[in-house]
Amino acid sequence: MDLFELLREAAPVMLRGAGYTLMFALAAMAGGLLLGFPTAILRIVPWRALRWPATLYVSLMRGTPLLVQMFVIYYGLPTIGVEFAPVTAGILALSLNAGAYLSESLRGAIGAVSRGQWAASYSLGLGYWRTLYHVVLPQALRIAVPSMSNTLISLIKDTSLVSVITLTELMLSTKEVIATTFRPLPLYLAAAAIYWMMSLAFEAVQRRAERRLNRG
Repeated sequence: MDLFELLREAAPVMLRGAGYTLMFALAAMAGGLLLGFPTAILRIVPWRALRWPATLYVSLMRGTPLLVQMFVIYYGLPTIGVEFAPVTAGILALSLNAGAYLSESLRGAIGAVSRGQWAASYSLGLGYWRTLYHVVLPQALRIAVPSMSNTLISLIKDTSLVSVITLTELMLSTKEVIATTFRPLPLYLAAAAIYWMMSLAFEAVQRRAERRLNRG
């Protein structure tokens, strides 16, 4: 089998796997944002009792490997009666991990907004939460776009880890094709090219979002 024929026959399986990869990455990004926004806010509030749980969560997720987190959720929790389907476990692990990194991106972006903005808002009679919502967060989101986009691109690559809990995505699909063709090098290179193309597409979306936000 020549190279062209090999890639032509492998393309449907690998592209289907790439579709699952994209689905997992986008679902995990949405879950990460749902966790990351409130976590970032809790990290900056002036009340220590609210800060420490968020700080612990971020430290735990950033300080342990994603693969270990996935194993704990999928293989460990069932031993105490908490069981998830593979898709749920994979997206949950990716979301928890992404949420910690997104919260740090947002926290840094909020911190980059001038303290003068806070002082000016307080002088106009706005309280802490109204200043945060109406003045600080809109500016912080513009600052956070590049780092948040980097998290999404990282998620596209990190989805390869869900294959260890039997989820079909690009990496597992590639392995399945290799098992029948015994041609690992061209197929792994093809998988790398697909990951790269998806990353380039999101980089283009990032640049467009930055331009629109900067114009706004």
